[in-house]
Amino acid sequence: MNLSTNYMGFKLAHPLIPGASPLADDLDMVRRLEDAGAPMIIMRSLFEEQIVSEELAHYRALETADESFNEALSYLPRPADFRLGPEEYLDQIYRLKAAVSIPVIASLNGTTEGGWLTYARYIEQAGADGLELNLYDLATDLAETGEMIEQRSLRVVKRVKEAIRIPLAVKLSPFYSSIANFVSKLDALGCDAFVLFNRFYQPDIDVEQLEVVRVNLSSPAELLLRLRWLAILSGRVRGSLAATGGVHSVQDVIKAVMAGAQGVQMVAALLQHGPELLVRLRTELAQWLEEHEYESLHQMQGNMSLLRCGNPHAYERANYVKILQSWNAEETAR
Repeated sequence: MNLSTNYMGFKLAHPLIPGASPLADDLDMVRRLEDAGAPMIIMRSLFEEQIVSEELAHYRALETADESFNEALSYLPRPADFRLGPEEYLDQIYRLKAAVSIPVIASLNGTTEGGWLTYARYIEQAGADGLELNLYDLATDLAETGEMIEQRSLRVVKRVKEAIRIPLAVKLSPFYSSIANFVSKLDALGCDAFVLFNRFYQPDIDVEQLEVVRVNLSSPAELLLRLRWLAILSGRVRGSLAATGGVHSVQDVIKAVMAGAQGVQMVAALLQHGPELLVRLRTELAQWLEEHEYESLHQMQGNMSLLRCGNPHAYERANYVKILQSWNAEETAR
């Protein structure tokens, strides 16, 4: 069975991609992922805050008195909060490229224009095969409009795209007021892929300890939002599409591909079950396609998208109205 797919400008043997995570921190783990058939590896993000913090620290050491910039630095995470600093991150790209033969995709996480964007060029120079730009932006400023946020993000993407020659994927959140319009603007800038969606780690509260606590890994329920927007965008933008968040089983993979995904990124399931999960899912995907008389993965890609499915209203407002009107309290109580 031909499971090959084209994602981000790369021809991959199959769509199952280890997403941005700590998995790429360890060379032995990355080799295990390659041995299990991973077609590419995506590194965890290098954060804008890390780069800015290091630049401030260097400036402080060279140009200022010891007490200067204390307040500014206090707003930024401590270096110990990060697994890899900016220089170590570039070194890790070198090590990964020497250790495996599959494409290595680096990741930058940031939202503002500034000197940190020069690291896109450094990442390319370090040997990364591609870059995933993670636009993780929490709109907490009461005076900032949605249009202002979008324009700032577009400027960041434009600068990164102009700085590098390697393929660029943009990882998006689901909270833009018009996702389709915003993606179309990114597509016009020449982005090579779009990753749907960034999984915001919603804070929980420990009411006894009065602390904000971490949340758990993703669940399959989170895939549904991704399916809707994959299906809406499929066939309508030049860049390829990837799902991330909520992919745990072969059924999840099939749904994402049917909605229009060329790549299916996985993190939580691999952290829980190890690289060997890729072997099992690849086998199950090939079996499912054969049993349902598909000749290739490509034949199935996007067959349930907005443009191609038998009932496009299912992705739009009409389905919302239908579900509410057809709800039956007596059936639910049974």
